[in-house]
Formats: sequence, structure tokens, C-alpha cells
Amino acid sequence: MKTIKIPYHTSFLDLHVAEENLKAVISAKHQEFSSQSSQDQLVLAALESPVGTPRLQELARGKKKITLITSDHTRAVPSKITLPLLLAEIRKGNPAAEITILIATGLHRATTAEEQRQMFGDQIVDHEKIAINDAFDPSQFVDMGILPSGAGFLVNRLAVDCDLLIAEGFIEPHFFAGFSGGRKSILPGICSQETVNENHSYKAIASPYSQTGILENNPIHQDMIVAARRVHTAFILNVALDSEKKIIAAFAGDLEEAHAEGVAFVRSLSQYPAVTGDIVITGNGGYPLDQNLYQSPKAVATAEACAGEDGIIIMCCGCADGMGGSHFERLIKLGTPAAIDEYLAKIPPKETIPEQWCPQIYARILKKHQVILVTAGLSSEEIRSANMIPAQDLDEALTIAYGLKGKKAAVVVIPDGVSVLIANPQ
Repeated sequence: MKTIKIPYHTSFLDLHVAEENLKAVISAKHQEFSSQSSQDQLVLAALESPVGTPRLQELARGKKKITLITSDHTRAVPSKITLPLLLAEIRKGNPAAEITILIATGLHRATTAEEQRQMFGDQIVDHEKIAINDAFDPSQFVDMGILPSGAGFLVNRLAVDCDLLIAEGFIEPHFFAGFSGGRKSILPGICSQETVNENHSYKAIASPYSQTGILENNPIHQDMIVAARRVHTAFILNVALDSEKKIIAAFAGDLEEAHAEGVAFVRSLSQYPAVTGDIVITGNGGYPLDQNLYQSPKAVATAEACAGEDGIIIMCCGCADGMGGSHFERLIKLGTPAAIDEYLAKIPPKETIPEQWCPQIYARILKKHQVILVTAGLSSEEIRSANMIPAQDLDEALTIAYGLKGKKAAVVVIPDGVSVLIANPQ
């Protein structure tokens, strides 16, 4: 019997699989990558030798208002390390700069004061100016024209009414934007609900290029790049993280060039050929990304790539914050997967419902695969209403799956489905 740990909330769940059933365990090679430098040293080295731009301290000289975009509570950006170093680098070039830290929420709820202290530390919360993007407050946004897809571009005015715009984030595979990081700080990070919704329309999500690991010809990525360039994003700091959310590499400089270097690094550690199983088991990376069901299609989409035509997917998701957004909850409970997909397909891009992209991806997957959900954060009734099968723990989930696929079923395990990129079979 093999025991495998699956990230779950702030800890792990133990999965017990018989050796004769276990076909593969697929994990990103982040843990195998070792650096002789500390996390601080990696970030400092990136800031000292940026890609495609002068140093940030040089860019900051003579600037009055500087906006520094960071991620919200749903992302594991190690801002306690990165933000102090970014702020110090800015102030080396311009001690008198008026700096605003803008939290990029996308369509998420506002980051609480307690969460800000956990993310940034007391020093920054007590002494820096912090603003939170509210996608639902029209007064926060400036109209910056039309994006390549035809979507309107409404962006937080703090990104426009500044002399220097900087963004920090981290890079990992993303289930429809290709990879996170870089341009995503702008769109969806600090855009209005109208812009985010249209960028995530049914048509955009349904594109064959809107997939994990694909940037070229990806319509969602293309809009994001244009948006970030249009507001003159001058400098980014992006990091790569291991499974303990520690920095293993840092990339700073030009919006596209630095991001491309980071993407190449992450791809080298995360990409694997598909291994097909009758049962595929995964998790959503643990807290903070598994705090609700809305975020969970990221890992389920990874499992889908290994589940063949009708494999069973077992998903572990803490769901400490429940279902997630109210729109997601309504849509995922709308009816059968086919009915959900049919309903969403009729919605024009400019009428996109907030959060509809996650029910769309779930509907695509659930039309082919039964999904067993292991969580303590949702009731069995809630899980069934979302077209999934509830299980109290992994042993029960595996018993259910064997009952559906047979006791000799081949099992593929992807402990952290968010960190892995499954290459399409040739």
C-alpha cells in the first residue's frame, strides 16, 4: 500500500493506494530544484539585474505618484518578502515618492484587514498607503478604450493617474490564461466587472487556445497583454514557488520579457506528458487556493487531461470559504452539466455573468467525467446539487471510484493539480 499526501487547506490528506493499482504519481519538480541563495537574495538579484528595463530605482527617479499592484488573499504571493524589497528599491531612487499599494482582487471579495496583515506584515499595513480594487464600484474606473476581442477596457484609475506602474505576482500554470503572473495583475486584477466578465466570456473560454500552458493565439492572454501595455506597466517582479510556497526563482523587469523568462522556468519544472488513468486524484494546492469550490476547476482541468474519455476524477478541496461567489453557486446548481453548458453558450460576450467561466469549465468536464469531491467545507446536499459525488475522506472516495470503475482500475495521482502542466498527447 502506497501513502501519498494531497495538499488540503493548511495541511494534507493521506491517500492510500494499492501498489498494483497505482499507475503514476505526477508532481512538479519544484522540490527537486535547489538554490544556494535565500528567498531574499533571489529577489534582490532579480531587482539588481532586471530583464529588458533599467533598475526600478532608476525608473522611480523624478516620479511623484507610484502605484504598486499586488495580489489578494486568494493567491500565495510571498509579499512579506517581496513588498519590502520592492519598496526599498523604489525609495533608493526616490525617497519622496507617493506610493500606493493596490490590491488586485479581480472579482473576488475585498481582502480583510486581518488578511492584509497575514500577507504583508504589520509594518506595511501600519505605514503604507493601501487601496483595494472593487470591480463593482464604477467610480474607481477609467475607460481606456477597446481591447482586441472587442471588450471594453475599464481599469482602476490608480493605474492611470500615476507616474510609474509596477506589479508583483507569481507564475504557475493557469487553466485558461496559459500561465498566471505578469499581465494578469492588470486584467483581471484591477479591472471593472464588465471588463473581467467580457475577457472571460463563453466564447473566449471555449477557444481551443484558452488552455493551460498556451499563450500563443490565446484570446484571453492577448487582451491581457494589450491592457497591461496600454496602462504603461513599466516593471514587474514575478516569482516561482515550491510546494511550501517558498521562492525558488525571481524574475524582474519588462512586462513580457521578464514574464517569458519566468514562464520558461516554470514550464521546465511543471510540464509532464499525459498518463491516462481510470481514476485520477488531485488537490487544488491547499490554502489559499482551495478555500472555495469556485477556485477548484484549476486542478480538475489538470486531472481531466489524464482521465481519458470517461475516467473518474477525485478532487480534494478544503472549501473553508464555501462555494465561493453567489453567481458561481447559482450557475453550478442550475441543472445537469449539459443544461449548464447550453445555458451559458447562449450568453453574448457583453452580457457575461460574473464567475460563469468556472461553471463552464466544470460543465465541460462533468459531461464526460464523474467528479468525487472530498471536502469538509460543503454539505453532501450542496455537493450533489453541483453535480458531484460527496465523500468524507479519500478512502471513501476511492471506494466509490473502484465501485464505478472496478477493483483493478488504474490510478493516477496528481497531488497538486495547480502546479502541474499536462502536455497534450501527440
